[in-house]
Amino acid sequence: MPLFLLLFSACQENVPMKAEGSQLKIFETSRAGNQLALVKPIDSSTSKAIKIQLKPAITYQTILGFGGSFTEASAYLLNQLSQTKRKEIIEAYFSDEGARYSLTRTPMNSTDFSLSQYSYAPVEGDMELKHFSVEEDEEDIIPMIKDALAISSEGFNIIASPWTAPPWMKNNKDWVGGKLEKKYYPTWAMFFSKYAEAYANHGIEIWGFTVENEPHGNGNNWESMHYTPQEMTDFVNNYLGPQLEKNKQTHLKILGYDQNREGLKEWVDEMFDERHQPNYYDGTAIHWYESTFEVFPEALQYAHKKAPNKHLIQTEACVDAQVPVWEEDDWYWRKEATDWGFTWASEERKHLHPKYRPVYRYARDIIGCLNNHVEGWIDWNMVLDKNGGPNWFENWCVAPVIVDPAADQVYFTPLYYVMAHFSKFIRPGSQRIDFQMDKNESLLVTAVSNPDESLTVVVFNTSKDEQIYQLRIAESITNIKISPQSLQTVVMNK
Repeated sequence: MPLFLLLFSACQENVPMKAEGSQLKIFETSRAGNQLALVKPIDSSTSKAIKIQLKPAITYQTILGFGGSFTEASAYLLNQLSQTKRKEIIEAYFSDEGARYSLTRTPMNSTDFSLSQYSYAPVEGDMELKHFSVEEDEEDIIPMIKDALAISSEGFNIIASPWTAPPWMKNNKDWVGGKLEKKYYPTWAMFFSKYAEAYANHGIEIWGFTVENEPHGNGNNWESMHYTPQEMTDFVNNYLGPQLEKNKQTHLKILGYDQNREGLKEWVDEMFDERHQPNYYDGTAIHWYESTFEVFPEALQYAHKKAPNKHLIQTEACVDAQVPVWEEDDWYWRKEATDWGFTWASEERKHLHPKYRPVYRYARDIIGCLNNHVEGWIDWNMVLDKNGGPNWFENWCVAPVIVDPAADQVYFTPLYYVMAHFSKFIRPGSQRIDFQMDKNESLLVTAVSNPDESLTVVVFNTSKDEQIYQLRIAESITNIKISPQSLQTVVMNK
């Protein structure tokens, strides 16, 4: 049996532990080697315990879910593995015994994590998109999604994102950079509608779109297309929204922006300006690449206050500009990883890009996002190879699962277990709840109330010392010991 199945099976075989009349389970992943291991609460208390008072009556955003992205790179690699290993990975991500991913993303047209550059509308001048076809996805991305759907008992939502329109629609006639020519706005809006229809014909329902991946561009490196906030809002409200309305596809969500959080204010001010009527935006998408440690809570709070009834979703994150480290778990806990900004950021921005610990970055960011009104958190590639690809631009990155197709080997990095701490135990429909915690420099915490009325609390110990904390609900108290440099998920059943 695969390692992750052994671990989860072991967890499920234990009788739930009781604490002050409530049932609870505690799962821990640690630098010392725990991987979603079941640990017990402690009987004794101490004056040094960090008190965490849960307040389930005070609720915030409803959670959409957690997951990763169906890229051509990941799907291609699955095709290179044996059926046994392919199934192991799909089950690890989507089965009830695995991470139970519930919110995902997939590109429209090619990206840097494609084998080559392509578009579903390759014929120049085809303004009616008579030659539109998703045939490029039929050997890799579509089978991967369908296999995941077959494994997932509850299903999952899919957000589709274009990196660029085909070059013939752009003012620079190139895959990289440039803008969508105004005369092609109706055609490009039709493209979204046809994409959703084509995928539905393959039995895959799309939940929504982001209008453009990274509208500021990516330094003119790989597929991109530029918008200003005004240009994107014009396209959404006067072309894309009406096109989906015309084709009776108004169930498809439209998310604007889709780039780093620091630039949020400029975008949401334009997107949700009251002068735009009707307004077809359903929410805002964000990325994490502006910093290796900063969550930008002020920007997230601002976006929420600007549009409190709209979605706020983290749609992309990864350990970028980094070749994966193979089968060395401790590397993911060490402060050695670098990102794009470590090398290329301007001098005044380099302070945002120091070396970092990948596990810390993931756990800190997800907790920080949840505590600042973000409803969903999506990782980038689900699977990459030992080089950090395939990637036609050689823009190497890290994924939670790394494979060696030649040897038919699979490595579940610690990042996989970090993602599972959230995706497996915080389900769609959960609501973040309030809590009050003693001031300390070690623990990061978030908590939710689940649809079945259980509570899930995630606690991250960033220190190199063991800590004890107390979970309190009304008069009930549970004392828990958390290992040095570890992540715990506590599930408290009703």
